[in-house]
Amino acid sequence: MFEDALVNLYTADMETSLRFYRDLVGLRETYRTPKEGVPTHVEFRLAGFTLGLGSVEAAKRVHGVDATPGQPAMILVLWTHDVDRAFQHLTHAGSPAVQPPHDAGNGNRTAIVRDPDGNLVELVAKVR
Repeated sequence: MFEDALVNLYTADMETSLRFYRDLVGLRETYRTPKEGVPTHVEFRLAGFTLGLGSVEAAKRVHGVDATPGQPAMILVLWTHDVDRAFQHLTHAGSPAVQPPHDAGNGNRTAIVRDPDGNLVELVAKVR
């Protein structure tokens, strides 16, 4: 019945969000529209997961949705081999820290930052 899925985050500033997810996080861009100029929708892939970025303006114009980025209704979880290094990389580039790296007591090390729109991004690694 269903073939695939993605999580779409709405952004108030597409260029800033592109720099965060493409340049800082390192996600591979697989789709954008329109192809010229500032896009209204971009998709990235990471190990079989698709993340979409949609502009707030396009959500209203195309879907009639009033999108409010940065509300803590969800968290994007990114698995990494080194939480401390990933946290330092993102926070040194300006991502606001929410929770510094720590052992979560469940066999994971975790930290939380915010993306440019205020969405929560959790960094997780297995404790070795």
